[in-house]
Amino acid sequence: MELRVENLAVARGGLVVLEGISFTLCPGQALVLRGPNGIGKTTLLRTIAGLQPPVSGAISAATDDLAYASHADGLKSALTVDANISFWASVYGSGQTAAAAALDRLELTALRHRAAGQLSAGQKRRLGLARLLVTGRPVWLLDEPTVSLDQAAVALFAGVLRAHLKEGGAALIATHIDLGLEEAGGLDLTPFRPKHQRAVAGGFDDAFGEIIGAPG
Repeated sequence: MELRVENLAVARGGLVVLEGISFTLCPGQALVLRGPNGIGKTTLLRTIAGLQPPVSGAISAATDDLAYASHADGLKSALTVDANISFWASVYGSGQTAAAAALDRLELTALRHRAAGQLSAGQKRRLGLARLLVTGRPVWLLDEPTVSLDQAAVALFAGVLRAHLKEGGAALIATHIDLGLEEAGGLDLTPFRPKHQRAVAGGFDDAFGEIIGAPG
């Protein structure tokens, strides 16, 4: 399991926003994407996840190694916490034991019979993140994963993330929050802004984005 990006250029709204990006992410590693709002962190993650095509360059990773979590939680409000996570566990074939373990690790077991629509914003976010644990996928692509989480919940998720890395997983993260990951490297995207604005054909790149990558 390895994610390799070589000389990648990505576009948003028909304009190239980043180019010349290269890095390798190996088992046990985390890499934090840095840069101001609007620089293209989300666009880069979506491109790597396969939700939009790159302008140029190469992405080397098995499709079923990648799990993408965006700003949206991807929940059905009318379904219970248990039904939501059970649905994702069935999609990925990980089983109900994995679903129960995911709820336990995100401290949601006591809420398992509550409708997702009745959860607080932070609880919804934790349930959305719990889906990562039932994908069985080693490379997590995380776009601002701590949105709506309080300090205690941030620490809880950071612990889940550290355990994932210790078990041989990897993570590429766009976040402004310090998750306390001593093993994480940083990639400042500022130097990869194009020197001259250029347009590309297409422009459908904002059509997707809520759901962790479909099973491959």
